[in-house]
Amino acid sequence: MTYRINEIFETLQGEGTFTGVPSIFIRLQGCPVGCPWCDTQHTWDVKQEDQVSVATMMAKPEATSEWAEMSSADIVELIKQRGYRAKHVVITGGEPAMYDLRELGEALEAQGMRLQIETSGTYALLITAGTWVTVSPKLDMPGGYLVRSDCLSRADEIKHPVAMQKHIDALDRLLQGQKLKSDVVICLQPISQRPRATELAMKTCIERNWRLSVQMHKYLNIE
Repeated sequence: MTYRINEIFETLQGEGTFTGVPSIFIRLQGCPVGCPWCDTQHTWDVKQEDQVSVATMMAKPEATSEWAEMSSADIVELIKQRGYRAKHVVITGGEPAMYDLRELGEALEAQGMRLQIETSGTYALLITAGTWVTVSPKLDMPGGYLVRSDCLSRADEIKHPVAMQKHIDALDRLLQGQKLKSDVVICLQPISQRPRATELAMKTCIERNWRLSVQMHKYLNIE
């Protein structure tokens, strides 16, 4: 089993429940959902001409669509070679649920690491039982993909981007009648840190006892 890796880096998790936690990010290439505000659009397409060596991928000075093919063992070894100390691993994309992540998850957990996947909820989840699932539901996107009920019921966290009231209304419709975990965390995340969106998200979180996610990494200017 191999994975198309756009980048691997160590930083702080900037969003959701684990905000501020030192984390190793593994970003996978490929996503057909097509969110207009996506800040990683360079990960959407998988082109053979963009395949590079692991060394070239790791040395990229800026975000590009270049990717390297790596096995689970390759990834574990790279983390060791880099001397990364974080024990929290975030598997993201792109859309990471396009891949079968069980082998990679088992390899990382065997190293004493905790896994989190950030997904749009549009693909069936092939993950380890211990993986923390963050679903950021993407509704009515150009790709035409539907958010899966089985992803929502597996979610430990639902992190929803909002700019206007209609986005909160859409989340309400999505969750209506949905069987969720009793302790699921629901986060609202203002799109692009817009002041009106932030004010709306704060107000709604207080009213509903939800959590605000403010994309701390963008304020700190880190990855």
